[in-house]
Amino acid sequence: MAQNEDQIEFTWKGKNKSGKVIKGQISAISETIARAELRRQGTRIIGIKKKPKDLFTKAKKSISTGDIAVFARQIATMLESGIPLVQSFDIIGKGSENPAMAELVLAIKADIEEGDTLAQALRKRPIYFDELFCNLVEAGEHAGILESLLDKIATYKEKTETIKKKIKKALTYPIAVVVVAFIVTAIMLIFVVPVFKELFDSFGADLPSFTLWVMGISDWMVANWYYLVGIIVVLVYVFMYFKKRSHKFNYFLDRLLLKLPIIGMILHKSAIARFSRTLATMSAAGVPLVDALESVAGATGNIVYYKAVMEMRENVATGESLQYSMTQTNLFPHMVIQMLAIGEESGAIDKMLNKVADFYELKFPNY
Repeated sequence: MAQNEDQIEFTWKGKNKSGKVIKGQISAISETIARAELRRQGTRIIGIKKKPKDLFTKAKKSISTGDIAVFARQIATMLESGIPLVQSFDIIGKGSENPAMAELVLAIKADIEEGDTLAQALRKRPIYFDELFCNLVEAGEHAGILESLLDKIATYKEKTETIKKKIKKALTYPIAVVVVAFIVTAIMLIFVVPVFKELFDSFGADLPSFTLWVMGISDWMVANWYYLVGIIVVLVYVFMYFKKRSHKFNYFLDRLLLKLPIIGMILHKSAIARFSRTLATMSAAGVPLVDALESVAGATGNIVYYKAVMEMRENVATGESLQYSMTQTNLFPHMVIQMLAIGEESGAIDKMLNKVADFYELKFPNY
């Protein structure tokens, strides 16, 4: 029988129940699973390591946000069908087409079998499960409505993934226009203008000052293009350096982007849609407002909005209404604030905020 391509070969050494040293090989999706299987067989492990991979072994697929959304939906569906949590993980892990996702699911299953709650197991993997996800799962476990909240998480993840795709699509056009314009301008100045310059010189006529200015730029670029390339490379390096290391630079950059035509409008709508969708999900789950706002701040995807929402959180914690705190930020449109106020008065904040999110998600431009 052919070995499953998703399995990893491990070599191990251990002692059996009688204390005799034994060793061998085992195939499993991860080291955690391999150790669990050996313990089940009554082997006390002394050492275990992965066998060296063949040079032509296929690389594993990465885990996407879409994979996490599908995972949440699958768990919710199985729990609603009455399938126990551990068995649900086993079914999903073994049935996953993505080896990396299968390894992740079965590793979480192993942690649960060792006594962790689902929320504790997820918190060990913050790369894939953010604080919002873990908080909602923990709230579901405490309230006994885990399948309901997992369903809400799946819906939230699917909606946010849709927003991301719309943002990318909406930003592609203006960015492409700018890049193409820059490339075409460079080609014109370096290759086309010099040809016309020779032609005009042969006429011996006086040229307008603007034409002379363009020719001067063309002459400089032809003679010093390598300096221009070097400057661009340095600027890109400096930009990436400060973007990775400076909070102030990122705040300045996000604030600048919000003020740009077209791009700024898209980013504003994106931040408001994410804010509304995340707060609606956490409100429906019964998470206290002050706790919810911290997760909401991180979900906005923009440092300016993050800072504003954290200030709102501090104001709400001191007794101010959410409506008044939103007004103070000068970032949220009047319509959003009024709908939230109506939601607060009627006790249906989640429904109103979901309507706001739906409205702003539909307003992304289609190019």
